Amino acid sequence: MELRHLRYFVLVAQEQNVTRAASLLHISQPALSRQIRDLEGEIGVKLLERTPNSLRLTPAGKSFLQECTAILNHVDRAVEKLRAKSLTNKVVIRIGYAATPAVEILNHSMRKFKKLHPKVKIELFDLSSNGIIKGVREKKLDLGVTVAVSPQSFEGLILEQIGTYDINVALYKKHRLAKLKRVPLSEIAKEDLVTFTRSDHPEAVAALYKILSPFTTKPNIVMECDSISSLFAAVEAGNGVALGFSTMAKIAGSRLIVRPVSPASLKLPVGVIYNDQRLSDAAADFLAAIKSVRIKSFTASKQTLIV
Repeated sequence: MELRHLRYFVLVAQEQNVTRAASLLHISQPALSRQIRDLEGEIGVKLLERTPNSLRLTPAGKSFLQECTAILNHVDRAVEKLRAKSLTNKVVIRIGYAATPAVEILNHSMRKFKKLHPKVKIELFDLSSNGIIKGVREKKLDLGVTVAVSPQSFEGLILEQIGTYDINVALYKKHRLAKLKRVPLSEIAKEDLVTFTRSDHPEAVAALYKILSPFTTKPNIVMECDSISSLFAAVEAGNGVALGFSTMAKIAGSRLIVRPVSPASLKLPVGVIYNDQRLSDAAADFLAAIKSVRIKSFTASKQTLIV
């Protein structure tokens, strides 16, 4: 029996479909079926009940799945620890982030982390919310910092809400609402809106709908952008206004007018996501640094959601 047989079985059990599992493993369906049958033959126990339309674990299969998962997790952790020890001066942690919620948080957490681990290399990746989730799931990222309004989007990962920011609106300089010190959401709901692409940034779009839900069920989204720079360019060109974190002002600079909204009680949550089975010691220390951030404009509110 080889580790790959255990990995094959775990994926088939999770997917409950040999064809899907084979596609994810990039092997043929008959070859995967044969491997599972060979595994059952080797241990002498039937692991899966097969019918023309379904596939499910036997009681023995359920027990074996738990043991296999524990074994594979243990092996993965052992390999990571060995690599970390052999590459003491070459440890790298990879952080995916969404620009507006993370601009202040990363600045402060990196300073604190570097005092503890001056030799650890940090790689930062400015990504969409989907890109961050995918990167953590595929183990290409250690941590992700993003807007966290839909916990179900992070299924299979740990999401910790670390705090909230006030909601602001970005306007071009001659916009009719730009002279107001605080802009009512009831007025924003009447405006053309610029937001991020639904396909890559579903969290941002979900946040927009939640914020404006007391005032409209159909926000007038006129443009979707793939990055914060293109979103600001669209607003600056007069295509519409954009709702987001109060940290937008730090990124936009003098290009745009950024105003708080009313009611002021509404907040946008910031979360950090990770896979606790794959968290290295260095990544765990960076996570602690993120969770310890205290910024004037940021309201810390820790909440762990295992989804």
